[in-house]
Amino acid sequence: MPSYTVTVATGNQWFAGTDDYVYLSLEGTAGCSERHLLDKPFYNDFERGAVDSYDVTVEEDLGEIQLIKIEKRKYWYQDDWYLKYITVKTPMGDYLEFPCYRWITDEKEIVLRDGRAKLPRDDKTQILKQHRRKELETRQKMYRWKEWHPGFPLSIDAHSHSELPRDIQFDNEKGIDFILNYSKAMENLYINRFMHMFQSSWSDFADFERIFVRISNTISEYVMQHWKEDFMFGYQFLNGCNPVLIRRCTEIPKKLPVTMDMVECSLERNLTLEQEVKQGNIFIVDYELLDGVDANKTDPCTIQYLAAPICLLYKNLENKIVPIAIQLGQKPGPDNPIFLPSDATYDWLLAKIWVRSSDFHIHQTVTHLLRTHLVSEVFSIAMFRQLPAVHPLFKLLVPHMRFTIAINTKAREQLICECGLFDKANATGGGGHVQMVQKAMKDLTYSSLCFPEEIKAKGMDSKEDIPYYYYRDDGIKVWEAIKSFAEDVIHTYYESDEVVCEDVELQAFVKDIYVYGMRGVKASGFPKMIRTREKLAEYLTVIIFTTSAQHAAVNFGQLFLGTYPDEHFVEKPVKEAMEKFRKNLDEIVNAITERNKNKKLPYYYLSPDRIPNSVAV
Repeated sequence: MPSYTVTVATGNQWFAGTDDYVYLSLEGTAGCSERHLLDKPFYNDFERGAVDSYDVTVEEDLGEIQLIKIEKRKYWYQDDWYLKYITVKTPMGDYLEFPCYRWITDEKEIVLRDGRAKLPRDDKTQILKQHRRKELETRQKMYRWKEWHPGFPLSIDAHSHSELPRDIQFDNEKGIDFILNYSKAMENLYINRFMHMFQSSWSDFADFERIFVRISNTISEYVMQHWKEDFMFGYQFLNGCNPVLIRRCTEIPKKLPVTMDMVECSLERNLTLEQEVKQGNIFIVDYELLDGVDANKTDPCTIQYLAAPICLLYKNLENKIVPIAIQLGQKPGPDNPIFLPSDATYDWLLAKIWVRSSDFHIHQTVTHLLRTHLVSEVFSIAMFRQLPAVHPLFKLLVPHMRFTIAINTKAREQLICECGLFDKANATGGGGHVQMVQKAMKDLTYSSLCFPEEIKAKGMDSKEDIPYYYYRDDGIKVWEAIKSFAEDVIHTYYESDEVVCEDVELQAFVKDIYVYGMRGVKASGFPKMIRTREKLAEYLTVIIFTTSAQHAAVNFGQLFLGTYPDEHFVEKPVKEAMEKFRKNLDEIVNAITERNKNKKLPYYYLSPDRIPNSVAV
């Protein structure tokens, strides 16, 4: 009688194994096998990290194996099991791979297809079409859209992390990481010892230095030595944690009435201010979005303030970007003076500190929260709702969605909720951060997420004119590497633009993002439909870049770009494309490493070996 060798791989996560009854059956084009009991309680199979093999004997050949059915029946108590994959060796000696990478949490039957990626048009039999449809129907009931605040991108319908589907919750190991990282941060910052400093005014700049006494590396030490200097202030706009606001100034705005007399001593080319603007040497950062946002009033004993400054910067003869004028409010007038480098030392320093404070609020709430976390959650929910596991784009995108919905749910539960950490620690807490996201939505456009296009729109694309903008240089290299990888995958499965148009699941995915994520706002520029392979490559690059590189540039990393521990793809062309992608990323790493040699301020946020695959922190 024909015999099939079945290999079952259990995950490495804590408590990934199971002691429950596990049954398996095979379904092929010529028939189905009986249900086989693979493991009984306490047989020591399916332990954490284990790979177990079994022989499944059938009365007659089953033909081409299309589906594997797995059942887990409770023995004593609820015992979740993380199944990585199953392989099957047929009587003819062929090997088939059935990826799973899911938690099996109840006594329902799960059905797996083999690992070959398939578009909807590729499924010819009714059983495969039905499996595809049922998977999406089940997912759409589990992954529901919900409005957390009016005007926000829609998010997952879950009040807490525990309400999320088990497959997207943090695993226990990730939870422990959070505890350890939090404890380490507290130790480094002496937070408990200096907490009183955050609840009252500081009397001396030395207080700031004492807070970071436990942090010691060459970069932090250099910054601590030079943070008051103008060149460091300007450098942060190019290569700090919020390098997305600076733009070339093409005209001095009327709301910033800077005169030549004010800035003449800062200009080095014997040109007028107007001439410097025309030559492209003047830059501007405008925090208009903060104008009218309510400052935090949750603590009646602590009065908090917000500014909405405008900062004018100048490229000097050393090609360094330095500030030359700061106005702390949007409306000029006697009570809103323009601060200059020629002012008293502490007046100018405090003006820069107010700008940096405003930059912090924009960075945390708009650059980081809205434009990486919330947008990535939109991509994640739409993917789970509209792309089945067998779809090549699901396989491509799922590594970049890992833990994104979970971290955002935790944030809504503990961080940005009413009485959360934002309310306790930020001047925009108590509702100001909500107002900021609502206002920033009008600038959240598709083109603004296309990295090269956004850099060019800000007039920041010339390496010759702005040679030290490493965020731009490294970002474009990573963007191009991701785009090349996306093109290789697309050309493997989509032979023409017509095939792209006919992919109903892809089109539903794109429509979900536009209708629910972007709230159907036409001005957002998000496409309602993808018609060409070229546009699809750009669209996928936007998603992958936003969830990986862009988040890394404004945050910090852990699971690195180009690393795919879960093998969703089994086809040789895609594995070759992955290898090519990794080699391209390695070349970028080497170039960045070489450039950073002997630099006092090396820039490595967009080095691929420091870019996490997904928004998970």
